[in-house]
This record gives sequence, C-alpha cells and structure tokens, in this order.
Amino acid sequence: MLRWFLVVTAVCLPLLAHAQSQQQTETQYQAFLANTIWPRAKSAGVSRATFDNALKGKTLNWKIPGLVPPGSASTPTKIRQAEFSQPSNYFGERNLGSIVASGKSLMGRYASSIKSIERKYGVPGRFLIAIWGRESGFGRVKIPHDAFQVLGTKAFMSTRPELFQAELIAALQMVEKGFATPAQMKSSWAGALGQPQFLPTSYLKYAVNTDGKGKADIWNSEIDTLGSIAAYLNKFGWQSGRDWGFEVTVPADISCALEGPDNRQTFAAWAKAGVSRANGKPFPKSEMNKKGSLLMPAGRLGPAFIVTPNFYVFKEYNESDLYALFVGHAGDRIQYGGTPFKTGWRKTDSMLRSDIAKMQRNLEKMGLDVG
Repeated sequence: MLRWFLVVTAVCLPLLAHAQSQQQTETQYQAFLANTIWPRAKSAGVSRATFDNALKGKTLNWKIPGLVPPGSASTPTKIRQAEFSQPSNYFGERNLGSIVASGKSLMGRYASSIKSIERKYGVPGRFLIAIWGRESGFGRVKIPHDAFQVLGTKAFMSTRPELFQAELIAALQMVEKGFATPAQMKSSWAGALGQPQFLPTSYLKYAVNTDGKGKADIWNSEIDTLGSIAAYLNKFGWQSGRDWGFEVTVPADISCALEGPDNRQTFAAWAKAGVSRANGKPFPKSEMNKKGSLLMPAGRLGPAFIVTPNFYVFKEYNESDLYALFVGHAGDRIQYGGTPFKTGWRKTDSMLRSDIAKMQRNLEKMGLDVG
C-alpha cells in the first residue's frame, strides 16, 4: 500500500443504469484481455501459460467502487475516503490506541529482526510496525479478493485504467517469476497485495526476502512484511537519524499559508518566529540548523506540527497528510508511550474524495499547483 493505494468506501451510481448491458460489457472485456493486455504481457516476458492460468475464465467484479463501464455518461460520484473524513474520527483513540497496544507487543516479539532491519535500511522499527498496523491490522484484516479479477476490472473500467493496466502486467510478471501463484495472489478490492498492501509494481521494486526463505512473502511472513516496508521507505529517501516531526504551538500572527514543503525553514527560524513544541520541550539541537515544514491539517481547528522530510517519505506510501501523521504519531507512542495530541481536533467539514478531485482538476486548469 502504498503510495498509490487509498482505502476508500464508496456509494456508486447503479451500474445497470447505463444503456449497455453487463453481458455486452463482459464480451468487450474478454476482447480487451485478448487484444490489449495479452500483447503487453507477452512483451513484458509473460508466457501464454501464465496469462491463461491467471486470467482465463475471469469475469468483471461489478461490486468494486468507482467503476466507469463503457457507455457511462460521467465518472462516479459520492466517493468517500477515510483520509477526507473528520480528523477526530480518523484519530479516534479506539482505533489508534488498539494499534499502539498491539504494536508494543509486536515490537518485543520481533525485536531481533527489527534491529537487523533498522541497521540495513535506517528506518526506525516503530514506524514499520505502525504502517503494518494501519495497512492490514498486523495481518489480521481479511484480504479476500482475487487480485487478477480486481486488477483486470480496474484496468478495463476504472477512473485510472492506465495505472491498473500496468499493475495487471506487473501481477502477471510476479507469477511468471515464481513469486506467487494466481491462487496466492489475494488483494484488497483496490488491488493492493498482502500485509503491507503493496500494488504489484511496488512488490517488484521494493519487496524483499528478510526471513531467509528465498522469496518475499508479503502474505504470510511478518518479517518479510516489515523488511519490505523498510525497503520502500528507504528507497524514497528516509533520512536516518531524523524524526518525522513535532507537535507545536503556532502564534496567531503566523499565517496558515506558510504550510507545506514549499515553505521549509530551519527549526531555528521557526523557533525565532515563536513556534514552540506543544510539550514544552525545546526542539532537538540536532534539528536546529535543518529544515522543517509547517503542517496544519485542520487549520486553526486542530493541532499543528513542524515536520521533517521524513514526513513526506511517509506520504510516498499514502499521499494523505492524515495517514502520514497517523503512522508517525502511532509509531512514537508504540515506542515511547504518550497520549493523544496536546491540541484536540475541533469539528470541520468533511468533503467527498470525488468533490476534492474535481476541485483540484479545476484549479490545475487555472495553472495552480495542487500538490
């Protein structure tokens, strides 16, 4: 799970409302597999036997949210995403506290392996545990879907077909290379695989065998899962020896418009401007001449932070500020204990993911950078 993977729940327009029948669409899908996917797969080194074993007889999964069947007049609406809900709900202590409690136990259980992974990749184990917990409940969440049915469906009629066509080819390459059988390729409804929720392209690039059994088994091996998350963060530039960030108090005369990585300043400059840590402690001396960014996910209606570049490495796993903040905060509490943020979350409006996407597209047409 990864950089492109977003956990969403959706209310979709009825698919049968379109003029084209499901049977007609299924027929088009089989032609799509034969005429579009097979030539690409063959060029990528996939054998016909592997292709048929993975995709022969597979039909579309019509229950996946956000589908755009051929003949649809518009893209799906009312798509919801947890990262755009109330922050107070996202950081609910029932959920976060459960991950912290289980994470502490697992840090002890896998202490030896985690130390080895830390030495190799430079990423603190507490954050690997937190991501593992957030992505799959430490492997306890059911991952029931046939990855090839899901990826095939999304490659044919999702809002981002080009992305999922590449993921479908990568999944076929995984089977061709012997990393998994089609039956073992279980995914979420969004096509993310195993306990770390990697899309197939991420598996091929970043998954590592850490337990010494020969291949990266992100479905059954906890050690391979932790090692693969560490390898992922390392490849995206994790800065060893630096934390992810600190909760702060921001003076009223500092504008929220200074938020974001484009406005990085040294910690010394933030301190000089009156920004201080919420717990009353000074910023670490090792950070004072290094740069950090202001983060205010709810503006003046919630906690504020000065975050390091490592925060944005978390966002390579999932593009949401709230997600990155969750795993950073949970990781700290797993290792050091602690309580919720000093400043609470006040009520803010929630927006549909689909509405935000539409707004961003309109802003981009105006020449603005939406991140």
